[in-house]
Amino acid sequence: MLPTGESCTPNISTRERRKRLAGGALQLLIALVVLAALLVSSADSWWRLVLLPMFWGAALGFFQWQDRT
Repeated sequence: MLPTGESCTPNISTRERRKRLAGGALQLLIALVVLAALLVSSADSWWRLVLLPMFWGAALGFFQWQDRT
């Protein structure tokens, strides 16, 4: 626990933050393209579960960028 008055400093550089943002955005874009392809092809809805790791990874990239961790 931090003593009162101390602040946390980011543990990654600005360059690494940009990498995480770009990685999250790219993964989100790929997941949306795959989702659109599944919807257009009328694939069984269970196939959408394959997208869960993609959306999860995109969310992690965005949250890590935002929290500077």
